[in-house]
Amino acid sequence: MDIQPITHEERNLGGVDYFLLWAGVAISLAEIWAGGFLSPMGFWLGFWAIIIGHVIGNTFMALGGVIGSEYGIMSMVSVRPSFGILGSNLAAILNIIQLIGWASIMLIIGGRAGAMLGKPIGGILASSHFWIVAIGLGTLIWAFYTGKPVWKVMQKAAVIGLLLIVILMTWVSLEEFGGGVLTVKPKAMPFMIGLDLVIAMPISWMPLVSDYSRFSQKTAPAFWNTWWGYFLVSSWMYVLGLMATLVTGETDPGALILQIMGRIGLAIPALILVVFSTITSDFPDIYSATCSMLNISRRMSARTIMWIAGILSILVALVFPMEQYENFLFFIGAMFVPLFGVVLTDYFLIRARKLNTEEVYREKGEYWYFKGFNITAVISWAIGFIVYEVIATMKYSVGGSLPSLIVAGLVYYIITQLGRQKP
Repeated sequence: MDIQPITHEERNLGGVDYFLLWAGVAISLAEIWAGGFLSPMGFWLGFWAIIIGHVIGNTFMALGGVIGSEYGIMSMVSVRPSFGILGSNLAAILNIIQLIGWASIMLIIGGRAGAMLGKPIGGILASSHFWIVAIGLGTLIWAFYTGKPVWKVMQKAAVIGLLLIVILMTWVSLEEFGGGVLTVKPKAMPFMIGLDLVIAMPISWMPLVSDYSRFSQKTAPAFWNTWWGYFLVSSWMYVLGLMATLVTGETDPGALILQIMGRIGLAIPALILVVFSTITSDFPDIYSATCSMLNISRRMSARTIMWIAGILSILVALVFPMEQYENFLFFIGAMFVPLFGVVLTDYFLIRARKLNTEEVYREKGEYWYFKGFNITAVISWAIGFIVYEVIATMKYSVGGSLPSLIVAGLVYYIITQLGRQKP
């Protein structure tokens, strides 16, 4: 693994690969869990928040991958033209923190579900710690092979198998909850707040999507299959979580559905789902944390960094306060929505999709700005973050994602254009 651009000869992923990659990411107990947060909205408002939120979030996520597919560069390298070569390290540090956090959250959810399904057998199989370590090591192995021919086979087989099990899980859910979802009356969650929570999920992948789109043979198939793969399956997972929580009030809808599957003799498919859905949604966190670290420093090998990231995610999973999951989603939105408002504005509007890839790696060059930092980008990002936090603190019912993204991008565009007009 290297931070230099992927050559066209090395690009080996097509449209189907991207569809299955992002479908696999979306098959996650964390997505079902997040869908349960929308239960105070009732079914129909929750449903439309899921659809509209994913349309918005997926679009920005897939746009973030265009830079990688067009120039073959990693996500954090794609931040360099807007924030500066050293300024991109600010995003990289935050990205490492959030990726280790996401990896740990998914391991916690998978570990608890594995222990629940293993409880009838007892012993080590009833220990969440065992499943956290086992799934975490499986995730690490999966990450090591990312982008290689054997990984394509592994990913396709796993995701196709998981989709079949998800169909089975959906049938179980409809049998249990389908008749009651429309009878539950909405409580108190403004539509825009629910929408904001949905947007946060695909947005959370935006800081790493170019790490995978850089392997694409063409931009359009990578964009649209990333979009549809994640949109369809993530929305599906959210709806399952919404239905289960609406009818039962269960705060862990994914675990509830798995428990029902175990009770009716489907424990083996449920356990396969737990293990492999966690791996296919978790390995990008480990791989991209490594990419982000390489953007900061190349003193350690990629393999060493990946080992450290994988082991650290396992250790954090053993102590992470799961109750902070919802707040963690909002934190991610607050940091990365305005950041990529700047990045996308710079790439699509200021530079019209034209980058000098040689300068992206050169100190004192075109993207060095002031001592390695583009102060305009940092200020615009900070203003967008403040907008998000003010909306959240004041509890305005508009949600902070879109306003913060638009404000950050607009401030950056205006200041940059004014700077160009100076004699």
